Amino acid sequence: MSYPGYPPSGGYPPQAGGYPPQAGGYPPQAGGYPPQAGGYPPQAGGYPPQPGAYPPQAGGYPPQAGGYPPQAGGYPTQAGGFPPQAGGYPPQAGGYPPQQAGGYPSIPPAQGGWGGAPVGGMPGGGMPQGYPGGPAPGQQPMPGYPGGAPAPNPSMPGYGGGAPAIPHSPAINRGYRGAIKDHPGADPLRDVEVLRKAMKGFGTDESAIIELLGSRTSKQRVPMVAAYKTTYGKDLFHDLKSELTGSFEKLAIAMLQTPAKFDASELKEAISGAGTDEACLIEILSSRSNAEIREINQIYKHEYGKTLEDSISNDTSGHFRRLLVSLCQGNRDEREQVDTNMAKQDAQKLYAAGENKVGTDESQFNAILCARSKPHLRAVFHEYQQMCGRDIVKSICREMSGDVEDGMVAVVKCIRNTPEYFAERLHKAMAGAGTKDRTLIRVMVTRSEVDMLDIRQVYQQTYGKSLYTAISGDTSGDYKKMLLKLCGGSD
Repeated sequence: MSYPGYPPSGGYPPQAGGYPPQAGGYPPQAGGYPPQAGGYPPQAGGYPPQPGAYPPQAGGYPPQAGGYPPQAGGYPTQAGGFPPQAGGYPPQAGGYPPQQAGGYPSIPPAQGGWGGAPVGGMPGGGMPQGYPGGPAPGQQPMPGYPGGAPAPNPSMPGYGGGAPAIPHSPAINRGYRGAIKDHPGADPLRDVEVLRKAMKGFGTDESAIIELLGSRTSKQRVPMVAAYKTTYGKDLFHDLKSELTGSFEKLAIAMLQTPAKFDASELKEAISGAGTDEACLIEILSSRSNAEIREINQIYKHEYGKTLEDSISNDTSGHFRRLLVSLCQGNRDEREQVDTNMAKQDAQKLYAAGENKVGTDESQFNAILCARSKPHLRAVFHEYQQMCGRDIVKSICREMSGDVEDGMVAVVKCIRNTPEYFAERLHKAMAGAGTKDRTLIRVMVTRSEVDMLDIRQVYQQTYGKSLYTAISGDTSGDYKKMLLKLCGGSD
């Protein structure tokens, strides 16, 4: 039996059937997304180097017999050396890119990508060797990378010898990382009988409501709304609001909405409430997938009669508005593969737009942080640290201020380590005098079936106590009991 608003099979977040790169995409992978062997994040045979992976073996880099630097016979290199010959890297049928005899590969224009712009800005879509040209007049030379061979161009950084260091990224946890799992045999028609009984007559059985809602996943809770109206001819949200109060009421209402509808309502409140909750806007738009953001846009337009982009544009300004408008398009690259050379070039662009420039080119930060894939950006952040010896977050704080600084920093933190970002959001919501209940409710509801186990682990390591303990000490009553259900346990 299907009910209006019932999330698609697979629940939230999107499961198989989500956003795969299409055949012919960049780079083509057998089976598409998630990444196959050799992809990023690390898979068997991937990065760090495994047998047969990167760095390439005989004939590749680091130098082998006949490779680079030139052996007997001089440069150009011998068969199998550099530059790539026919059958070079990678040697897969239909692989990336097709080799030209004796030449450097040329990259075809992007298909369905960002305006089909040439990769690296070269005419015809060619990939430049090494880095783009030196700094503009009046700029400082680029810093050199530590150790190893000198840079081929004095104005560009020189990388150390051997394979590049492994970009830092959070450990990939296998399997389901949410704290709430599907309840076996859950039936919305039987569940609404429990809710009706808990609210009927004198008084309310809050414990029954907590036990029921706290033991069902979102896709099992949402159909209760339609089942309640079908069975009793009444609106479940209306009845809950009349029976419950305060933060407990808001939490119960949030749990009965689809993820996208709840996000849309939170964005609306963040924009039209007293003042603008910039942190909420960034939190939602930087942590959701393209498919989720597009669904939020549809619901927002349907519910509130105007587009999310228009609402953001009317309520914000300057570079912060541009950042939010870019994020709400839902067009971020979602490929999992990482091109290390491209990551180095993007790190160079960020350095040239900030630390190595009088003033700051915020539009360059915007273009890279909002369009590139999350695995790629993690590699960019690592390369940036290696290149200039400063964390990207510290550079942003030195170069920017106000809302745009807060926004850029939040985007970087969320992309670099999402559980760590949400652990910090929870800590700040409960720290100091008073509790930011809206933030606490939103994070606990939206992450309870995504990465709550990871958030709990990071929270314990970072703040020296479990998230369960923190919630217990900062909330009370039925509200506390329901939040602890979403937390799933103490660490």
